[in-house]
Amino acid sequence: MGGSIKNFVRENLGIIIGLIVLCIVISLVNPNFLSSNNLLNVLRQTSTNLYLALAMTMIIIIGGIDLSVGSIMAVVGVVTTSLIALFSFPVAAAVAVGVLVGMLIGALNGYIAATTIIPPFIITLATMNIARGAAYVISDGKPIRVMSDSFNSIGSGYIGGVLPMPVFYLIILLIICYFIMNKTKLGRYMYAVGGNAEAAKFSGINIKKVKFFAYTFGGFMSAVAGIVLASRMFSGQPTSGTGAELDAIAAVVLGGTSMTGGYGRIGGTVIGALIIGVLSNGLNLMGVSSFWQYIVKGIVILVAVYADVIKKRKS
Repeated sequence: MGGSIKNFVRENLGIIIGLIVLCIVISLVNPNFLSSNNLLNVLRQTSTNLYLALAMTMIIIIGGIDLSVGSIMAVVGVVTTSLIALFSFPVAAAVAVGVLVGMLIGALNGYIAATTIIPPFIITLATMNIARGAAYVISDGKPIRVMSDSFNSIGSGYIGGVLPMPVFYLIILLIICYFIMNKTKLGRYMYAVGGNAEAAKFSGINIKKVKFFAYTFGGFMSAVAGIVLASRMFSGQPTSGTGAELDAIAAVVLGGTSMTGGYGRIGGTVIGALIIGVLSNGLNLMGVSSFWQYIVKGIVILVAVYADVIKKRKS
């Protein structure tokens, strides 16, 4: 256990120091940053991004990309809330249908990526527009309010009155993702496919199944994020998840995952997502416009990718 912690710190020392420095700077500018309520709020907001980023880590490791995650969030939120508010579905049944919708879109991405030569960027760009359009069509462009306490508690409730439900889900999903990537053959196959697909194929790895799983899992995690976000907002909104893919990719790249595939760690993605979450929260506390926040996040991604390229050249 001690060795694992030491390895984690050694592999992510740079971004851990960056996170600590960022927290210190923001707390000096606004002492409210370190309040327990605000720190819990950062964790709650970061959890939604991490649902997406954990799956995005797998997808990028196999050499892919998924631009549809934010749109899947929107359509799943709209479908789930529509079933509850307009068709009186039980909350559990509506949530199950919403998760299924997300997984089906992810499976479509995975099937096309595995069976055609169409680049994943183009595939998921197309499904991004399809899913977003479906969200607008289903909702008629309007938020769908849900007054069910049992649904709203999914994203707004607490465990023991202290731990936010979204953070509780994150802990469970984080354990699952860590187990998949570090303790299973599937995890090793993902690294092999991203490192050298041809070599992986000749060694007997079913590349199609690996790609199909990664994208389907991405659809599942996007569905979870969409349902949790809809619950927190007490409504399904066709605009939700806009730009979510940017935050997820930023977290993955900051966490050290190579955009060319074959290398990455779940732990690094967690630190990367915390940096994005702390940065967004700090900019909000300082009253920085959300418009400028997009610029800052874009610069962060550019710098992180450039650092990855330089590191690869040196190695």
